[in-house]
Amino acid sequence: MKGSEAIIKSLQDQGVDVVFGYPGGVLLPLYDELYDSDLKHILVRHEQCAAHAADGYARASGKVGVCIGTSGPGATNLVTGIATAHMDSSPILAIAGQVATGLIGRDAFQEVDTLGLTMPITKHNFQAMHADEIPGIIKSSFYIANTGRPGPVAIDLPKDVQEEEFDYKNDFQIDLPGYKPTKKGHPLQIKKASNLILNSKKPVILAGGGVIISESSDELMELSKVINAPVTTTLMGKGSFSEDHPLSIGMLGMHGRKVANMMVDECDCLIVIGCRFSDRTTGKVDEFAPNAKIIQIDVDPAEIGKNVSIDVPIVGDAKIVMSSLIKAIEKLKQKKQSGSSSKWTKYISDFKINCTPRLSYEDVPLKPQQVIKEIRNTLDDETIVTTDVGQNQMWMAHYFTTKIPRTFLSSGGLGTMGFGFPAAMGAKVALPENDVVAVCGDGGFLMVSQDLATIKEYDIPVVICVLDNRYLGMVAQWQKLFYNKRISHTRLGEVPDFVKLAEAYGVKGERVKKPGEMEETLKSALKSGEPTLIDVVIDPDEILPMVPPGCGITEIVGEYKVEREVPGEIPYRAPHIGEDGD
Repeated sequence: MKGSEAIIKSLQDQGVDVVFGYPGGVLLPLYDELYDSDLKHILVRHEQCAAHAADGYARASGKVGVCIGTSGPGATNLVTGIATAHMDSSPILAIAGQVATGLIGRDAFQEVDTLGLTMPITKHNFQAMHADEIPGIIKSSFYIANTGRPGPVAIDLPKDVQEEEFDYKNDFQIDLPGYKPTKKGHPLQIKKASNLILNSKKPVILAGGGVIISESSDELMELSKVINAPVTTTLMGKGSFSEDHPLSIGMLGMHGRKVANMMVDECDCLIVIGCRFSDRTTGKVDEFAPNAKIIQIDVDPAEIGKNVSIDVPIVGDAKIVMSSLIKAIEKLKQKKQSGSSSKWTKYISDFKINCTPRLSYEDVPLKPQQVIKEIRNTLDDETIVTTDVGQNQMWMAHYFTTKIPRTFLSSGGLGTMGFGFPAAMGAKVALPENDVVAVCGDGGFLMVSQDLATIKEYDIPVVICVLDNRYLGMVAQWQKLFYNKRISHTRLGEVPDFVKLAEAYGVKGERVKKPGEMEETLKSALKSGEPTLIDVVIDPDEILPMVPPGCGITEIVGEYKVEREVPGEIPYRAPHIGEDGD
């Protein structure tokens, strides 16, 4: 068979039924084979959206998402999405066309060094120089992408290799010397960790995206129960532990919840699972968890102690290690070892109550807190929510209660504007029975708005909620807080009428301006089963308290103060910023 036919057969052998792509000249042999193939191809309107859609597909389903782009600018347009997946450990396969092998290195038309470009932002990459290499490359790519710490794999695919014929064989075996991820934690390290935990009085668990990837939320819940410890999460770990649970204290870090930041600062034992200690999580490293002994569990040995000094490192899969740790702790408990008391969790519970913000508003323009409250009231627990990056993302991280893994998808490490909408598209294709809602800022949505055509063409009924404040909100927030309110080029000014923009693509458009409208409009949109855009006009001056860069996580600015009390509700502590920005 030809190399192009082998690509499709190999993808189908790996269980692939859909790919997101954009054709080009060097991919004509592959796309000619796709013409007669059972493989569903979704034509996006920009290659970046193909990569983000494959990423959303992967995060929602746990399977490898596949995207395709042509050589040169097609490959470079995929790069942002590949880097996004790399930073967040999402398993995607990116196939990029390449000029014929005899032209590589000659600056041919639409040639770019895809191997060189993708090497720093992939788990591995391949260049197929002969057609008979294709089956092994694709099988290896899927194995690498979705084992150990997942991540993107890129394949550089020259045109003549797609056209070359070879004798296809089904009995080949992949050989990846040196790639053997560690799954089981070392018994001595697990014993050390269990002793340390039971000798602590104020333990806290920090759950990262690794808990979701390893499908170990049940083990996380059990560990929290066994040691009576509260759970905070990173942005990527949101959903790993139900946020309506009494022991949940929300997200940690620069834009985290005050209770989470303060409790990590006070704890004497921090159990960190599937988290790489990014700067957005730790703040100033020298001041992070100053009173705690730290246990770090991660499948990637390169992350152990990379950013924060660790007392007990454990390399292994989070699910397997936590299961072993729970058994070790329960065995020690039978010997009447000490452990945390209910005083610690009672203290945290009281602190959490005093930090709870009010969500009900009657203000116009709408407060984002009110919008998110209405979104949460409308959606069931299995609805998949994606976010873009910036204020919309952090408001959702704070105020949207997530209860189930793989239902909150967001670009964490790279912070990619434009992620939310195409990721929702991919998630809906992966899990068509689930409702999918994208919450975007107006700035990020404008970067990918052309793919409204895609959801209309393929009838992908996602609902896009554009939080419309006419600013690049997070950057403007920093300017207000740290740059004397000098709003330098972050006001969007004239933007399209989003309702009319949606309608121009044949997508239903609605606008929300007042309290109560969001819930009704979103319910109607989901019930319709049609792609819908909701333009939500929000207060451009609303911000969240945050930790300034370079500061410790307890140094929160835009701090809460009591402005008014509402009968029957916890006093609301509203963000307050002085005239000088303090």
